[in-house]
Amino acid sequence: QVQLVESGGGLAQEGGSLRLSCAASGRTISNYAMGWFRQAPGKEREFVSSVSWDGNPNYADSVKGRFAVSRDYAENTVYLQINSLKPEDTAVYYCAARPGPYGSSRSEDYGYWGQGTTVTVSS
Repeated sequence: QVQLVESGGGLAQEGGSLRLSCAASGRTISNYAMGWFRQAPGKEREFVSSVSWDGNPNYADSVKGRFAVSRDYAENTVYLQINSLKPEDTAVYYCAARPGPYGSSRSEDYGYWGQGTTVTVSS
């Protein structure tokens, strides 16, 4: 089993930056594709980014150019760098793991989820 714990969320100003972390335990995630999703208040969970097991990223159109996903195999951790924060980035951010090489934009393709970390962007 894989346990995922997100951190790094908080209150930030519009235009600022945050780096979210997703630390995995239980087993190495080097054989897993990883995803980031977010859920804003009153909205459905949406795909943000994924990264393949060899580090190839994919992004939702809404975050391209501002978000960057990366993974540290030694630390068994995945990161989401968020730049140029906007109020509409306010959400709970979740990381997820999917066995196999390729990420997915569909939440149902991921079998392991963290508890989420909250990002609040003030204007």
